[in-house]
Formats: sequence, C-alpha cells, structure tokens
Amino acid sequence: MYTLYYSPGAASFAVHWLLLELDVPHRLEKIDLDGGQQRSEEYLRLNPNGRVPTLVVDGRAMYECAALMLLLADRHPDAALAPNVESPERESYCQWIVHLANTLQPAFRAWFYADEPAGRGHEDAVQARAREAIERSFDHLDAHLRAHGPYVTGSQFSAADIYAGMLMRWSRNMPKPATQWPHLAALAKRLKSRDTFKTLYQREGLTDWT
Repeated sequence: MYTLYYSPGAASFAVHWLLLELDVPHRLEKIDLDGGQQRSEEYLRLNPNGRVPTLVVDGRAMYECAALMLLLADRHPDAALAPNVESPERESYCQWIVHLANTLQPAFRAWFYADEPAGRGHEDAVQARAREAIERSFDHLDAHLRAHGPYVTGSQFSAADIYAGMLMRWSRNMPKPATQWPHLAALAKRLKSRDTFKTLYQREGLTDWT
C-alpha cells in the first residue's frame, strides 16, 4: 500500500496517474497548497522541500516526481511501463525522464512562479525566458516523436509518456500550448483516451484539457 500526498493538477498528477496504470493499492492524502498546508511542520517532516508529490513507500517518505516515476515503474515490472535494463529503449527512456525533470519542469516552475528566480519586478522577463525554454523543449520532443514515436520510447507506452503528458497539460493556457505541435498533439490525444486518465480526472476533480 502506497500513500500519495497530492494536490489536483500539480506535480503529483503524474505519480497519481502512474499508480492507476500500475493498478496497485494506494491511498490519497490531499494537500491544500493554496492554504499553505505544504509548509506545515507535519508535512515538512515528510518532505522538507514543502512540495508535492510525497509518496510513502514501505513506511518511508520519498519525493521528487521523476524519482518516484522511475521507482514505481521499476518496482512493478509486470506492468511494462519502463523498458528493462537490457532493452535499447532504456537509454532513451532514462534520457527523457531526466530531460523532463531537469529542463522542462523547471521552466514551467519559472513560468508559474516568475517572482522566484529574480524577485518581484522581473516577472515579465522571467516568463519570457521560461516560455522560450518550454517551446524549445517542445520542439525537441516533437521532433523526437516524429522520428521515433508514437510514444516517447517508440512503440511502447511508458511512464515517460505520463510525465510528458502532465507537462503538456500545464501548457494548456500558455500562448502556444503543446497541442500546437502535431506529434505532441497526437500523443496528447492517445494519452487522454486512456481509462486511467479519465479516472484520474474524476479523482482529482479536474475538467480542463479533456
């Protein structure tokens, strides 16, 4: 039994979705980000970064979305949501998980919390640079899917697609959302057709980007 501390639509979205795909027992603990619950002493004992997701695994609290995606997919190999270590697709899988975590997700952080990198008064400049980084990353991923798709690792759906799907969803209200790239749009359509996506939306009370 896993316990996921989450907030609807936040970075816990991908981990929640993966738990549904794995069809493993889990319980949810909703964190009120707007109310500041992530900064409470109780929550900071679980996750000193004060963010979601946090996942309790065998009694131990773990965090960082990409780490949890890698961990869960490897802990449940029968679900085939990660290429095995002998597979040539494993290299691409690891590369894209890390790219999404190190390049694309931080750019979204800068877009949504533009006061953090340079302080108040510089938000417009921060968002402009963040948008450039996001769109450059989408260019890269779209070209990869065109050459090696239809999924991130080729013909097989994986945890990398779930992670990419979460980040593409975050762009839905941006000047140029992910669905304006043809191969990203095709991936989004495939992801949104999955039963687990619909269950995820029902559980988190989401209605947009459907």
